[in-house]
Amino acid sequence: MNILIIGTGYVGLNTGVVLAYLGNEVTCVDVNAEKIRQLKAGITPFYEPHLDELLPLVKENLRFTDDYAAAGIPETDVIFIAVGTPSLPDGSANLEYVRQASEAIAKHLDSRFTVVVNKSTVPIGSGNWVAAIIRETYEKTHQVKSDNFAVVSNPEFLKQGMALHDSFYPDRIVIGSENGRGVEQLKELFGPLTRQDFVAPPGLPRPADVGSVPLVVCDLTSAEMIKYAANSFLALKISYINEIAHLAQKVGADVTQVARGIGLDKRIGSRFLEAGIGWGGSCFGKDTAALVATAREYKLEMPIVQAARDVNYQQRVWVVDVLQDALKILKGRRVALLGFSFKADTDDLRDAPSIDIARLLLQRGAMVRAHDPVALDNARRQYADLGVTFCQDVEECLDGAEAIVLVTGWPMYRDLPWESIPPVPLVDGRNFLDREKLEALGFNLVGVGR
Repeated sequence: MNILIIGTGYVGLNTGVVLAYLGNEVTCVDVNAEKIRQLKAGITPFYEPHLDELLPLVKENLRFTDDYAAAGIPETDVIFIAVGTPSLPDGSANLEYVRQASEAIAKHLDSRFTVVVNKSTVPIGSGNWVAAIIRETYEKTHQVKSDNFAVVSNPEFLKQGMALHDSFYPDRIVIGSENGRGVEQLKELFGPLTRQDFVAPPGLPRPADVGSVPLVVCDLTSAEMIKYAANSFLALKISYINEIAHLAQKVGADVTQVARGIGLDKRIGSRFLEAGIGWGGSCFGKDTAALVATAREYKLEMPIVQAARDVNYQQRVWVVDVLQDALKILKGRRVALLGFSFKADTDDLRDAPSIDIARLLLQRGAMVRAHDPVALDNARRQYADLGVTFCQDVEECLDGAEAIVLVTGWPMYRDLPWESIPPVPLVDGRNFLDREKLEALGFNLVGVGR
């Protein structure tokens, strides 16, 4: 099929690479001309494992442009809208980029039946809104009415750091629409994924337990809600185990053992029960806020989801309070942050715990240094005025540190020559380090719930 992807962020670019690998002719369009220039030169604009290796393999089927007129919309079978939907101050989603993409699609559509897929995480009801924009803009542009298109919701469930793996081997594929023709076209497009009959790409072998992939076909509104409900539930699990962690610490229990014990219950499961300094990234914070905001539009409150958000922020405050207890006075103290991205295997800083932790430390007068193996360029560019010293080398970050916080679970931090690092208060924000070893070296290590 001829595929158009609007947006070359985490979702759009990974989707484009996967569909091109499966043999489709894919065009990615983005209004950011510099990003398109980089992609044409074979440079990925963000870090994601295996993306650099796969991009050259699909170059015959994948092209990039910053010009909608050159994107081939009239010849396109399926168009994916994969643009950002950042939070507004009230927590609701900013749909300006979705609106712009919808208008651009309508201006270049012709009489060919086209499936328009909402891949962006959008509020419930956005599919109908997109359809209305396309109809209205098409009529204004072409002076004729047309319903020769279908708007479909196909939410993504990608984990950053595993985006390509999750794209090739998804837990499920959701298609939401009342248009039967549009549903059938997407079923055909996703057929190799649901059947799992494609040759696995290099470096991404098919897991032994993956046979076929469940396909969920439902109405448009239900598909939109599935995405928000799924992410909110996962956020709840993380915040729940973090609350349990605080009680475990008070009573002398080990939250890692507690999590293992409850996670073996098949009704609960072990995933997303790792206690730590909370979730971040582009999804959980934004999607829980949007769900709460949507509920309020219908005069409903969602106290459980809101509580999960509150607990998550308090994990960041807790780190600073622990350092305050250990050092007594933070003013003028040198604190080293190991890791700045919101999780390992990504350079994404969106809603990263490190940002709030750094700000809180700086507010209390501390001097903050930070290191990250892949996110430093983003950090220097996005947070140049934060007041943090970003260190290229981890040795520089740790030099003279009076306290250390493990923020991101990069393997390199576990393998540091800890025996040569002066023992200072150490907060292991991911329960990631070798506690026994470090305590034997004289470190006063505080984990989360253990």
